[in-house]
Amino acid sequence: MAVLTPRRYLTPLIHVLVWGLFGLTFLLFQPLTGRLTMPPQFWLKQGMMFLVWVATFYLTAKVSVPKLLFEGRTGWFILVLVGTTAAVLLFSRFLESMLDLPTLMDKAFRAAAGRPRLLQGRGPRIDTMGLLTTMFVLGISTCITVVQKWQKDAQARQTLEQQRVQSELSVLKAQINPHFFFNTLNNIYALTLLDGEQARTAIHRLSRMMRYVLYDTAGGTTLLSQEVAFVQDYITLMQLRLDERVRVTFEKPEPVHDVAIAPMLVLPFLENAFKHGVAATENSSIFIALRQPASDVLELEVRNTRLTLPSTDLAGSNGIGLVNTRRRLDLLYPGQFSLLVDDHTPANEFRVQLTLHVA
Repeated sequence: MAVLTPRRYLTPLIHVLVWGLFGLTFLLFQPLTGRLTMPPQFWLKQGMMFLVWVATFYLTAKVSVPKLLFEGRTGWFILVLVGTTAAVLLFSRFLESMLDLPTLMDKAFRAAAGRPRLLQGRGPRIDTMGLLTTMFVLGISTCITVVQKWQKDAQARQTLEQQRVQSELSVLKAQINPHFFFNTLNNIYALTLLDGEQARTAIHRLSRMMRYVLYDTAGGTTLLSQEVAFVQDYITLMQLRLDERVRVTFEKPEPVHDVAIAPMLVLPFLENAFKHGVAATENSSIFIALRQPASDVLELEVRNTRLTLPSTDLAGSNGIGLVNTRRRLDLLYPGQFSLLVDDHTPANEFRVQLTLHVA
């Protein structure tokens, strides 16, 4: 059984109410109040004109505007409006002539007590009122139809944009997550040849990280505290393969004020640091700081030494991380972030500074 929703009947109800008000204004309109008694033919003419205006409104809204104005045929549309106005006025004159309304109205004016000249002067205003009313109906019909079309197009564009964003985010996330696990498994494989106990610890840590990625981030957002724990686990796994020539510093907010953020946004910056900041025979350093100057502001700073010798690709990065992360930021936080990348600081470091407003 179909479910009846109030929204389904909202538009027809609005039409009924508006036309009811219109009818009370024009169908019951009297040129004078008080002693003037209008003939029955006047009410018949008013009723007929009311139906004509209703038909004119929907004819313009359903035919003229969609078929002519929206198709770029503006000249024809203006001609149709002028022709419609003329047809309505001619029909009004035809009704007056058929009903002999001018004579009847003149008798009604003469029969009214007092101010006969003013009463006689009221007659010509009927045509003027008909012209203004017709123009008003055509104008309102055109404006409403154009606004509805604009709203419909805007909603369609918004829907398409949301679908595009969701599709693109899915592709980007699919690129990042398997990429990360591929790198980490390579590291653990190498670790099994060196220290079995540390390898088991690393596998346990990786399983915790996989649970986070597969389940805790399924809704598209995660808590900042969970992201910080994920970053800590990642750095710990990377450090298992480092020696004393590489110094890794990690700073995190104490305490963490939980807010919802997009998951794994900072991972590509870390991968980039471990890729370019580690060498087999050269001293280097990696500095990672997550700060929270306000509850709705997150700052990330990543610095790594620029090496003179070829770096050791410890992270196994394939180079897509930073590009995808910037794209994810553009999609998820438009106008709410700043990303500064300095590839050669005075301290001979590669530096990334991200400020993100997550409210």
